[in-house]
Amino acid sequence: MLRDHHRRVVERLRERFGTDPDFPALIIGGSVAKGWAKDDSDVDIILVATDERYARARAEGCYGYFSTEDCDYPGGYVDGKIVDLQFLRDVAAFGSEPARAAFVGAFPAYSRLPEVDDLIARIPVYPEHEQQDRMRRFFGQVLICTWYVGEAEKRDDLYLLRRMSSELVLFGGRLILACNKILYPYHKWLMTALRLAPDKPEHFLDLADALLREPCKASAEAFCACLANFRDWGMTLGDAASLFMEDSEWNWRSGRPPIQDC
Repeated sequence: MLRDHHRRVVERLRERFGTDPDFPALIIGGSVAKGWAKDDSDVDIILVATDERYARARAEGCYGYFSTEDCDYPGGYVDGKIVDLQFLRDVAAFGSEPARAAFVGAFPAYSRLPEVDDLIARIPVYPEHEQQDRMRRFFGQVLICTWYVGEAEKRDDLYLLRRMSSELVLFGGRLILACNKILYPYHKWLMTALRLAPDKPEHFLDLADALLREPCKASAEAFCACLANFRDWGMTLGDAASLFMEDSEWNWRSGRPPIQDC
């Protein structure tokens, strides 16, 4: 439910853009739409432009909208993206999880495009047909990252240690989200989404926190073990190494994005 001051911002945005022929629809998203907002949270918007206006945005390399004048509360601002209707169609058809997650809870402030309501409903849906494959690949990354943390500690390589510890938490987190069919909301909201996930190992978040605060081989192995014991993933370290090559080293051959961005 929107806070009163966020609702006032939405009303001002509706007044500002509602009759603008360049923008036939305005969608409210972000933490305000998801119910995750704090008092000083910004209001995230998606301005759906006409083909002509979007072509101009592409030519100028300017897809953003930012304003503080519509907000009457401390720290408030509006942060927006300019897209076209085809962008919404593409996200609904083959968007990444972060792209889809941006529309969780989203609603139109106004729309003169009949298709928008249907697209908003179709976009934030977990791709269940990919769930099993994603869980397998995420757990493969967990195993390889755990090995890398041990290598980093052995070599006293601080960069590798911290990088792989963070990657380990990322892929462990993505594994849990996949188990729960929850879309990955990118890094900023990962831990919030994980706290809300009902099906996860006991002490999972505590072990993730310990690994991030004091990255080392022991904390990495404890984190990995909690996931390995949670379910039988049917995977050996050799299987994981092959998947790691496909997803992180050779993904350029297939044109797939890095697995952390899927």
